[in-house]
Amino acid sequence: MVHSTAALEVATPQVSTYLDETYLEQVDTRVIAVGERDGAPWAAVEHCLFHPQGGGQPADRGWLEDTEIVPVRDRESGLVVVMAPEGGSLPPLTEGQAVRARIDLPTRAAHAALHTAGHLVEAVGRTQGWEMVASNHFPGQARIEFQVPEADARLADPEGREEVTAALRTAVAAAVAGDLPVFARYRDDGRRVVHLDSLHSAPCGGTHVRSLGDLADVHLPTLKVKKGRIRVSYTAIHRSH
Repeated sequence: MVHSTAALEVATPQVSTYLDETYLEQVDTRVIAVGERDGAPWAAVEHCLFHPQGGGQPADRGWLEDTEIVPVRDRESGLVVVMAPEGGSLPPLTEGQAVRARIDLPTRAAHAALHTAGHLVEAVGRTQGWEMVASNHFPGQARIEFQVPEADARLADPEGREEVTAALRTAVAAAVAGDLPVFARYRDDGRRVVHLDSLHSAPCGGTHVRSLGDLADVHLPTLKVKKGRIRVSYTAIHRSH
């Protein structure tokens, strides 16, 4: 957690630009707060282009001006602040200073594809009557875990598990081929809900592709059952246009 002082009493609210502009590569903005954590400086900008690690999604790779940064969620203020990576340093920054924020767009697109594919895997799992209990959208680790139903004989042997996995693969492929739109809406309480058209919806603070047709090479190895959980691992990349 980023510990902070009065500098976190920010007069200008931060705009979570990364939530609504997945493919925006850079933005001109200004510093709205500065501070220190254990002697290391941080800064917060008004139009935040950087997704911090959270919700099973890795942090964006980004830069403030020409300085590489790491975005971190400050739990006390709710701000996303930027810090220097280990061994690096931030340039001197002051409140109100104009700055340019930039992300590594290919990395962002890769993360958005994996996160969206995870929602899709959850959606097709729910059609089997399963309830999700955990998720991870990190490259090389992506998986959705479901609670094992009280009675599902198909999961008891390898042939049955492969049969169920094949059904999941078919449903995923159909949704991708149908190019279902992906969009977010905000509830009256401010909660952001991501929709895969009418197929699925879930509260989410991650980045997502524009439609399921942006996904490519979505692959599901045969599911595993262990300790009362169904683990559906997956891979996916962003389709080149």
